[in-house]
Amino acid sequence: MPDEVARYLDCRPGQCVVDCTLGGAGHAADICRQIQPGGTFIGIDQDTDAIRNAEKRLPTQDIHRHLVHANFSSLPDTLRDLGISGVDAILMDLGISLHHIEGSGRGFSFQRDEPLDMRMNPNTRVTARDIINTHSEKALKKLFLALGEERLAGPIARKIAAARAKQPIDRADQLAKIITAAVPAAKASRRIHPATRVFMALRIAVNQELDHLETFMSAVPDMLKTGGRICILSFHSLEDRIVKQQLRAHADPCTCPPKLPVCTCGKKPLLRLLTRKVVRPSAEEVNQNPMARSTRLRAAERL
Repeated sequence: MPDEVARYLDCRPGQCVVDCTLGGAGHAADICRQIQPGGTFIGIDQDTDAIRNAEKRLPTQDIHRHLVHANFSSLPDTLRDLGISGVDAILMDLGISLHHIEGSGRGFSFQRDEPLDMRMNPNTRVTARDIINTHSEKALKKLFLALGEERLAGPIARKIAAARAKQPIDRADQLAKIITAAVPAAKASRRIHPATRVFMALRIAVNQELDHLETFMSAVPDMLKTGGRICILSFHSLEDRIVKQQLRAHADPCTCPPKLPVCTCGKKPLLRLLTRKVVRPSAEEVNQNPMARSTRLRAAERL
């Protein structure tokens, strides 16, 4: 949704803008063009591959460029280290990049014979292999249900437990075959692969994605200048729920009973919602890029 992102961020020459999730640097390249000349661009990613790609792809002339290897939840610390008290715009694209699926070799895709890793940051400790082979059947069921919203979490966890009792589950395609075998043909979705939700749940767990998102969203107002904007692209209901709830809490923090005629809690709005309802991609964009079909955009402005 590049057009919608550009409209809601409203980047201008000379501004200070953050891309919290560099990925393939597509959005970052657009932002850098929009804030030239004299702008400051801060790009963050927990994957060193993304940092190296951005170093090659993004401009260094007519712009102040800072590329930081970190998780987006540490943005307040990054801004403090750079001596920046507030920024004009923040973008966060929570989707998994095409590089992770096709080029990282870390088992993000259930269609590839790759190690069952799924770490965005290769320096962190826990891998998807660790979770699959060490968590109890009950714990796996809970994880698949909570983080993947997988209705067949029980049978899938049972099949995984039986399979790993014979040999460790080390490869992504190996796990995908086990999951597929656990899903009856009559209950299999025609739209998505049977392993989709389980792989998503594992990726979220390995990278602690929802915890990082909660931490980041709670600090959003403190990082924006007055009039500064934030735009967030999420791709499943768990992410979008956190984004929606946190933005609304910053926009309407009053804790007084609804029937009280005058606010007495003293809490003032910090954000103005720019998207009262979630914004979805156009049919034309989905036709051109089917991966965009689940994108959900929300934006707000600092008061």
